[in-house]
Amino acid sequence: MHAAAARIELSALLRLAGPLIASQLAHMLMVLTDTLMMAKISPQALAGGGLGAASYSFVSIFCLGVMAAVGTLVAIRQGAGDKVGAARLTQAGLWLAWIMALIAAVLLWNLSPILLTLGQTPENVANAAQFLLLLPLALPGYLSFMALRGFTSAIGRTTPIMVISLGGTVANYALNYTFIHGLFGVPKMGLVGIGLVTAIVANCMCLVLMLYIRRHPAYAPYPIRKGLLRPSSAALRELWRLGLPIGGTYAVEVGLFAFAALCMGTMGSTQLAAHQIALQIVSAAFMIPAGISYAVTMRIGKHYGGGNLLAARLAGRVGIGFGAVAMLAFAMLFWLAPNALVGLFLDQADPAFHDVIQLAVSLLAIAAWFELFDGVQTIAMGAIRGFKDAKTTFLVGLGCYWLIGAPAAWLLAFTFGGGAVGVWWGLALGLLCAAVSLTLAFEWRVKRLLAQAQANRAAELPAAIDQTASIRAARPKAKAC
Repeated sequence: MHAAAARIELSALLRLAGPLIASQLAHMLMVLTDTLMMAKISPQALAGGGLGAASYSFVSIFCLGVMAAVGTLVAIRQGAGDKVGAARLTQAGLWLAWIMALIAAVLLWNLSPILLTLGQTPENVANAAQFLLLLPLALPGYLSFMALRGFTSAIGRTTPIMVISLGGTVANYALNYTFIHGLFGVPKMGLVGIGLVTAIVANCMCLVLMLYIRRHPAYAPYPIRKGLLRPSSAALRELWRLGLPIGGTYAVEVGLFAFAALCMGTMGSTQLAAHQIALQIVSAAFMIPAGISYAVTMRIGKHYGGGNLLAARLAGRVGIGFGAVAMLAFAMLFWLAPNALVGLFLDQADPAFHDVIQLAVSLLAIAAWFELFDGVQTIAMGAIRGFKDAKTTFLVGLGCYWLIGAPAAWLLAFTFGGGAVGVWWGLALGLLCAAVSLTLAFEWRVKRLLAQAQANRAAELPAAIDQTASIRAARPKAKAC
């Protein structure tokens, strides 16, 4: 019976996760397209545009974490059968997206003095400013799309997200190519054009998803348009309370990898280049657990909202177990075919890349463990968030990333002379700590909730018995009358 239930849960999880994984990969392809287009302009544009892209990513990743709360809370309302509550939370998510987009845009438009203070060259800062001139206009559409993505995922409809994301990827490439080469009478706009294309595509993707939700009958029971101009302050507060620690978790994790890049940069260009190549490969594989994590959050939230804690525990265990198996398959690929993977990015026949390739291959051997730990900890985070708990994931992430991972990377790289390999072993150690801690935290959270539910039932039982006895005692009197 338990095995049959696990198979049913796995099937439901994969139906939900599949389109989400495809959507994640599509977004990664958009980022890769932007990078390739920067390289076509000039090496200086690539350096400055990369600086601007990194700045944008760091700001947007926090906002993205806050938006992840929409899907979690809507899934809980969906499980409880509260469609109006789900709609109110979605409305609040849209308002929060617009507010954060405005604040983030103002910050990005005034980033140049901060970058100069951090020691970046004036040329790179100037190019970054060009890239960021129109790029922040993507934030209203991008964050609104993520809020609506959370809503439609929570009610079990993820295919539209996949289709729209893939369409956005194609449009992003076509428009970038047009603006870079000045086709069809369009002026060559350089880095400004790449930012403009991203803004156009992000807002168009949001509009398409809005129209789909408005017209498809499956969304009719959710009155999102009704009262949209009067958002619920309670829903806004609930979203912010859950979303803030999720955004913080995303930020500290991104910060850990930024720290690793800084460590590599102090060693030399070979180490930094090898790190970037290996990280691109790892990031592509990471889209699998990222999609599973989001799906696990939706499944657990739905079970939790419906009061079925045993089903919620099963969903978490199935998700973590399947994710571990999937990442073990990638680990085998990293061990058995590292040269082929690196060869997708670098010409192995070119002697200029020999040292970079050798080091990247060494890093992929560590990434086999790295990826397994990272996949498990990401899915375990999603499982805990399904219970409306993001503080635990933030605290565990902060401790494991910055009290263990970052110090270990520094010590192994510089104190013990491990170099680039030492940095990656430090990252792996931090992620191992997070994987173990978060998996145990998930089990502890479920155990505590089950104990609370049992205690509540035990407290309600005497009252129910007394009520039944009172009714029975009253019956003979009523008959005598």
